[in-house]
Amino acid sequence: MSEPSRRPGRLGVGVVGAGRVGAVLGSALRAAGHPVVAVSAVSAESRERAEQLLPGVPVLDVPEVVRRSELVLLAVPDDALGPLVAGLAETGAWQAGQIVAHTSGRFGVGVLDPARAAGVIPLALHPAMTFTGTSLDLTRLVGASFAVTAPAPVLPIGQALVVEIGAEPVVLDEDARGLYHAALAHGSNHLVVLVAQAAQALAAAGVDDPGRMLAPLLEAALDGALRAESGPAAERGVGAIGALTGPVRRGDAGTVREHEVALGALAAASGAVDVVAGYRALARSAAGRALAAGLISPAAASDVLDALHDATQDTAAAQGPTGIDPGLGSLEHDETTDRPEDDE
Repeated sequence: MSEPSRRPGRLGVGVVGAGRVGAVLGSALRAAGHPVVAVSAVSAESRERAEQLLPGVPVLDVPEVVRRSELVLLAVPDDALGPLVAGLAETGAWQAGQIVAHTSGRFGVGVLDPARAAGVIPLALHPAMTFTGTSLDLTRLVGASFAVTAPAPVLPIGQALVVEIGAEPVVLDEDARGLYHAALAHGSNHLVVLVAQAAQALAAAGVDDPGRMLAPLLEAALDGALRAESGPAAERGVGAIGALTGPVRRGDAGTVREHEVALGALAAASGAVDVVAGYRALARSAAGRALAAGLISPAAASDVLDALHDATQDTAAAQGPTGIDPGLGSLEHDETTDRPEDDE
């Protein structure tokens, strides 16, 4: 059997941005037999990442990476992508027949229009997973979903690249990218916030290791919700909400009211007003979705919503006219910005 890099159809890959995503995907493409010919890396962290995941690959400036590559992988922050593509077009860096793929979830191939004018083949390949920027991600890529957006004639190229690294391509329309990315961010990023809030409340209750206590509970809840979204419950139009448990599902309005009181006290003592606000918003959503799915009666849903309304008034009265703990102070503006090579 021939070496992977000597098989027909191998492409010289240039990685623009050795952030967590770029370095890992470059390594995965290399393992699939595509030689990585160059990588750009500005920060010390990116250079170290490139050395670990792409050993022996020369670290060059962006125009030289593009010049050497048959497949250019743009793994840069969303806000940097458009100006980068346009800037390279202005300098005549793009080459006709070159494949240009970006990893942004927010954009489709429209952002690559300046490069398309030079005759490149545009692809949008977004992995629906989080990255650590280490070799651990290479295992997690196997079976992960990638949103693939491309003009119909070249769509198979994007699908093939995803399949080669062991992932699953999911074709996504250009105009659906915004909603798609919002859904992923809402699910993954806000799950992290939810864990942080729950852990803070547990710590305030005297639990020494909130993470250890939460792990089996949250893992079971997440597994149940995801299974329900893909199983018979989804076929019945119920989906993940079918896995709902707890006081809202039982219609225990008194328990919901007590939760609000306890979390309101936490907010007053620590300034963590987002915890009670988050609980309230999600409990309302849970009641509405449970009612729509037929999991609770209209009377039970009404009782829960009434309890939330009553508790909202109690919390506002306790915290003053603004409903915000004055001990929080002001939020200072963080002037740090993402470097172009630091991806999602």
